[in-house]
Amino acid sequence: MTPVYRNFFGFSREPFLADLETKNTLLAAEVKGVSERFEYVVRLGGIGLVTGDIGAGKSTALRWVTAQQHPSRYRIIWVTASCGSILEIYRQILGEFEMYTATSSRAVLTRLIKKQITDLARTKIQPILVVDEASLLRLEVFSELHTITQFEADSKPWLPIILAGQKNLADNLLHRHAASLASRIMTRIHLDAVIREVMDEYIGHHLAIAGIKNSPFEETAVTAVFQGSGGIFRKANHLARGSLIAAASEKSQIVTAEHVRLAANEIF
Repeated sequence: MTPVYRNFFGFSREPFLADLETKNTLLAAEVKGVSERFEYVVRLGGIGLVTGDIGAGKSTALRWVTAQQHPSRYRIIWVTASCGSILEIYRQILGEFEMYTATSSRAVLTRLIKKQITDLARTKIQPILVVDEASLLRLEVFSELHTITQFEADSKPWLPIILAGQKNLADNLLHRHAASLASRIMTRIHLDAVIREVMDEYIGHHLAIAGIKNSPFEETAVTAVFQGSGGIFRKANHLARGSLIAAASEKSQIVTAEHVRLAANEIF
């Protein structure tokens, strides 16, 4: 795809990108909901759950929230889960501290992590562990992950954890292997598909970021994007950008529902 449509509509940058600067995040109710629960978990040192469908905005919301935490007071430890063992998670955590080891000893890795957390806590810096894609974690990982939250006979809540993933994450935590970890969860939020009005605001927000004040999208086109995406932001990005390309190819300054339909033929 050529960027001709950008010149045609007068965009100053590529529209509907996923990797926006955090300052450009649309502060919808969902983001504010994640923020409130994040602050609650951090304050009490527990575990919070953020779930939602693929592309619903979980990672975007968490990136915005973590960016608000001043580095002089907070240390964000962000890891991306996989279906590997607990050793992989431990090594990712240590990697955030620029510590690398080839050991496969859970005891050694746990001790190294706890020392880093303890050192931070004693210098009045609050560590916060964010585990993205946590729905990929194996059940046996849940049974061990809570051990790194235990300090001084489990009396010091020094490591709050945010687990983010798809809806099945909540189901996985009901398994007996996850009982110890689940018992520490104090709040949760599920990001549902957004309503039509929010999608309208979302499209206008992204157009403005890309340099367009007056939306070329007809109301029927916005409705088509909303319906075609199921209210999920990531798919809406693809549909909206694709419909702009379709409109530009026809030399149309107006994006119609038909252009959205043409874009939908290009994506899953």
